Amino acid sequence: MTACSFSNRHISGMVLCAVPLLLIFSFLAATSCRHQATSVSGLSTGTLPDTLRVATLYGPSSYFVFRDEKMGYDYHLVNRLGRDKGMVIDLTVAYSLSSMMEMLDYGLVDLIAYEVPVTAEYQTIAIACGPENSTKQVLVQPKGHNIITDVTELSGKDVYVEKDSRYQFRLQNLNEEIGGGINIHPIDRDTISGEDLIKMVSSGDIPLTVVDSDVAQLNQTYYRNLDITLPVSFPQRTRWAVSKTNSWLADTINAWIHEAEPRKASEALFRRYFELSKQAGRRTFKLDLSTGHISEYDKLFRQYADSIGWDWRILAMQGYVESRFDTTAVSWAGARGIMQIMPPTARAYGLDVSLITNPEANLATAVKILSHDEKVLRNYVADDKERLKFTLAAYNSGLGHVFDAISIARNTGKDPQTWEGNVADALLLKSEPDIYNNKDICKHGYFRGRQTTEYVTSILQLYDEALAKIPK
Repeated sequence: MTACSFSNRHISGMVLCAVPLLLIFSFLAATSCRHQATSVSGLSTGTLPDTLRVATLYGPSSYFVFRDEKMGYDYHLVNRLGRDKGMVIDLTVAYSLSSMMEMLDYGLVDLIAYEVPVTAEYQTIAIACGPENSTKQVLVQPKGHNIITDVTELSGKDVYVEKDSRYQFRLQNLNEEIGGGINIHPIDRDTISGEDLIKMVSSGDIPLTVVDSDVAQLNQTYYRNLDITLPVSFPQRTRWAVSKTNSWLADTINAWIHEAEPRKASEALFRRYFELSKQAGRRTFKLDLSTGHISEYDKLFRQYADSIGWDWRILAMQGYVESRFDTTAVSWAGARGIMQIMPPTARAYGLDVSLITNPEANLATAVKILSHDEKVLRNYVADDKERLKFTLAAYNSGLGHVFDAISIARNTGKDPQTWEGNVADALLLKSEPDIYNNKDICKHGYFRGRQTTEYVTSILQLYDEALAKIPK
C-alpha cells in the first residue's frame, strides 16, 4: 500500500494511482484476511461521520460528467444520502470493482456506491446494502412482429458480440445448451464497442447483439425501436456495499432507502437514466429552408453570431439541433431553452436561472460559452474551420471530454488537430473502460462520445444545406 498515496481525493482528483489491485484482492480473498477499518471517518464508534468516504466507478449510469455537470444514478443517490443524513460525501473514483473492494477491506472508504454483485465471493468481504437492482444479459433486437421470444429460436441466427467478452462466452455456453446453431460473430473491441453494436442493431446494420440489461435499458432511451425483453442468462442481484466491520452502517442505509422520500428519489433517478427518452423535450418542428429563413429567431442568431465572428446560419442550425427552437424544451439532463443550457452553467455565466428560457438571454449566454471554448481551443487547434468543429463538440460534451479526445488521438496515432476520422473517432473510445480508466490519456472518465460526434455532423450537414438556400 505504500506504492502510492491513498489520501482522500475528491472528484477533481478523480482516481487512485495504479497498482496491481486485482492481484492484491485475489490474495486477500484467498487468505480470507480481514483488516480492521480505521477510525478516520469515525465509523468505528457506530455514529454517522461528518464526512462519508465513498468509492464508485465511471460508467453510463454510476458516475460521469456531461456538459461539465457531475451525473449518474449512484452519484445522485449517494449525495441524497449525504444531504438527508447531514454528511459531506468524499467521492473517490476507482479503476475497477476489485480495487474498490480492496479499498473497503483496508478501511480506506466507508461505502461503495456502485452496483456490486451480491455473490458469495464478495459477501466474505462486504455487506450488501442500499438500492437493490437485478441485471442479466439480454438479446438486443429490433421491435416488430417477428421478435425472438425464446432462446431456442436463436438457432440459425447471427449474433454479433464483443470478442472475448462475457457475452461471447455466455452465447457459446447457450449454444451448447440448445444443441448448436447460433452463428456467433465476435467483433474486435478495439474497432467496435458494445454501444456501437446496439446502434448497429437499431440502424439495421446487424440483426442481433447481447449486452447487460442495464446497458440495454439505458441505450433503449436513445434507440426506441429496440426490444430488450429476452434474457439469455440468469439474473444477478446488485447492491451498494460496506465493510463487514460496519454492519450498523448497512442497517442505517437500508432503513434510509426504504423511507418514502429516498425511495421516491431512487425511483425518479431510475426513470431519468433508464427510462426517459434522451430525445424527449423537443417539439415537432419541420425545418423548411425553401421559405428563405430558418426560424422566427433568425434576427437574434444574426446579431449574436456577429459577436463571435460566426456565420449566423451555423448558430441557427445549432439551435435547431439543440431544441428545434423550442424555448420551453427541457432535456433529460436538465438543460433548458433554445440552446439547451444547464442551470449551473447559466449561473456560472451570469444568467439568472429564471431567465434561462428567455430566447435572447439563452442565446446570449450560449454565445459566451462558445466564445470561451473557442478561445481555449486556439491553443490546441490552429485551423479556424477545424476549431469550429471542436468548439461545437465542446459545447455538447464539455471541454474536458474534448481535451481527452485530443489526448487519446495523440496517443493512438491520429491527428489531434483534425476532427473527422481523428479526434471524433478518439472521442468514441471514451465509452471503453480500458480507455476511460487510463488516467495517462483520459482525465475526465466515461463519456458517450457518439452523441457528440453525431451532434457535430448534424449541425454541419444542415449548415451546408442552409448555405445553398438561406441568404447570409
